[in-house]
Amino acid sequence: MPGPLSTTYYRFAAAISESPELLRILLLMILIIIIVAWTTMYLFESTRYTSRHKIKAGTFWRVAAHEEEKKDKSQTAMEDATKGLDVKTCPQLSTNLKGILELSFNPSLTIEEVQSKNPSVENGVYQPESCRAQQRVAILIPHRNREKHLLYLLDNLHPFLQRQQLEYGIYVIHQAGNMKFNRAKLLNIGYLEALKEKKWDCFIFHDVDLVPENDFNLYLCDSEPKHLVVGRNATGYRLRYKGYFGGVSAMTRDQFAKVNGYSNNYWGWGGEDDDLRQRVLLQKMTIVQPPLEIAKYTMIFHSRDKGNEVNNKRMQQLKSVSKVYKTDGLNSCSYKLLSIEHNPLYINITSTYRNQSKGGRAGPTTKSDSQVPCINIKSYVDEPSDPPSQVVLSDHVFPCCLKLSIHPQPVCWPFRQGMIPPIVYLYTV
Repeated sequence: MPGPLSTTYYRFAAAISESPELLRILLLMILIIIIVAWTTMYLFESTRYTSRHKIKAGTFWRVAAHEEEKKDKSQTAMEDATKGLDVKTCPQLSTNLKGILELSFNPSLTIEEVQSKNPSVENGVYQPESCRAQQRVAILIPHRNREKHLLYLLDNLHPFLQRQQLEYGIYVIHQAGNMKFNRAKLLNIGYLEALKEKKWDCFIFHDVDLVPENDFNLYLCDSEPKHLVVGRNATGYRLRYKGYFGGVSAMTRDQFAKVNGYSNNYWGWGGEDDDLRQRVLLQKMTIVQPPLEIAKYTMIFHSRDKGNEVNNKRMQQLKSVSKVYKTDGLNSCSYKLLSIEHNPLYINITSTYRNQSKGGRAGPTTKSDSQVPCINIKSYVDEPSDPPSQVVLSDHVFPCCLKLSIHPQPVCWPFRQGMIPPIVYLYTV
């Protein structure tokens, strides 16, 4: 006997079979339900798919934006790092130049006033900010008991050099003690000590009492040694004499080393500049000068200094330059360095040495230690295992020996023109 469900099913089937219209309605309803169900499922899945890809897309753009930002920062950092490399070279003729200058020699001038007018000078050194200087220039000023002259020179020279857009350092080389003044030896010392601080390209050897009148007189070195004082007020703005090479001159590092610097044996006033001129000519170099119209100087009046009396032997000394210049100069410059002070406006080098004007060896720098003059021998043996009985050096390297009280043998070291290595070698000589 069939159950209630079966009975209902048979009745429904019989009704459909008797009425085709009812069958069509039923099929339509089923189709609608299927379409609605499929549409609902499609929309649901589409929503999930879209949301999922929106998240992925958002992540992608955030990563892309982050990478772009990193790239921008990296590019900026690279530009900052290379900014110094892209700095242009300063022009040889700066647009800051004035030409003829109004010089000032105020009797009440103080070092503090000069310092306040030159805030960009640090420890005696200046570097232009907007461009890379044509040359690195060391100004060497021999000095003793000329404080007022030095102050006037610093007051006028600093702005003069800055308008020329030079990278420069001013070295004041002070001779301590009461022995006769030796300008040339001080300039040798200044050259040697300045090179220990920086590889300067150009050296200006500058008297403390000469102030330039025209800033078109460029403090740059040339392919040949250059003389900058063609005229001065004290001589009616004429050259002192034919061949004069004193006052202010400019030589490159290599030019000065080539002539072995100044002689160390001119004590008192006069002769050392003529000696240097002969050295230049012996090395087949010529001396160049700027035009008189711009190479003018004002000489600050002063009386003859005590201890700087005229050197009466200078004319006799000048006759032997060709014989002695290879062994008298940078390679025989013995001195005792007392101090180096980096003042705001200049570097002060103080040294002392013994007077060799009587023709003897360089005397003791202390009571117990003495200096043996440097000599020129032919070829150098680099750090031999056993100290040789003779020091052998090349033509451009010289031995310098220091006899110490604590050791029976002199201590010698290789002296290359313009530099003393810090390592000391012990030889038997």
